[in-house]
Amino acid sequence: MLPIQTLTRFIYENERDFPDATGELSSLLASIALGVKVIARLVATAGVRGLTGYTGHVNVQGEQTYKLDEEADAVLVDILGSSGCFGSLVSEERDAAQETSSVSDSVKYVVAFDPLDGSSNIGTNIPVGTIFTVFRRRDMKAAPSAADFMQPGRDIVAAGYSVYGAKTSFVYSAGYGVHGFTLDPSLGEFILTDRDMKVPQSGDTFSINEGYWSQWEKSFQNYLHSLKTGENDLKKVYSGRYVGSLVADFDRTLRKGGIFLHPANTKRPRGKLRLLYECIPLAFIMKNAGGIATDGKIAVTDIEPQAIHERCPLIVGSTEDVEMFLKAVG
Repeated sequence: MLPIQTLTRFIYENERDFPDATGELSSLLASIALGVKVIARLVATAGVRGLTGYTGHVNVQGEQTYKLDEEADAVLVDILGSSGCFGSLVSEERDAAQETSSVSDSVKYVVAFDPLDGSSNIGTNIPVGTIFTVFRRRDMKAAPSAADFMQPGRDIVAAGYSVYGAKTSFVYSAGYGVHGFTLDPSLGEFILTDRDMKVPQSGDTFSINEGYWSQWEKSFQNYLHSLKTGENDLKKVYSGRYVGSLVADFDRTLRKGGIFLHPANTKRPRGKLRLLYECIPLAFIMKNAGGIATDGKIAVTDIEPQAIHERCPLIVGSTEDVEMFLKAVG
């Protein structure tokens, strides 16, 4: 039997590789993992607790919110806020950056998250997830604010996501590889199951919502057609795989290879996904796993956000597959 290594133990052991480490980031990641465990329980019992419908509220982005969105947001805000490990937070469910009540001048980090990605799938047993991003504060002499989040993805300190499905997973990177953990319900602990994850150089699947076909440019339509027919530079036929939950589609692409596409269209010239807490963290993870993430023109990790809820196209996956996309469409 292989030795068991928990997420908490893994995080603190890797901290030793950094001589200036204070333990603050490790504590923050451990708090996020605790929040994920609580949300996993909420997702598993959402049906019996009546948490599958709308709240009747509309968020700052004009979208109706689900009951479980607000529950998951409250869990993370409460657990992370009480940790005292960061200065302010941004959530998809909140209009503005929020300072934590326990903040002190010495805290080094700010955190942004999508508390429950894919929540519209709740009630249909399709996987959903959580995405998070951690940045270092830009100015330790100034009070924490939204300005701390206006940083490109290459400056991320740590990022990760969880998927709540047949298993609950926790995948994260602090810039020294991408590591995956699986929740063992009998222990109540995340166990290391995928050390130093690498995306395959090429895959044989593409993932996209083809319902937007009529809103795409002809060059993009021709590119998709080439994937289905094999009339492309890699001379292979791709299979379509689309869940409709960003974290689930991304996780499959990371593990199996291929390409995930959520491009711009005529109605949404900057796409639908949020840059700060969806595109940037997943791009950071894919880059650390050896893949590529682009908005169609430039690397997502090179984009500096101008607003906390800014949107961005996302094309991400295996190196050969994304490079072929850029040659065909970019």
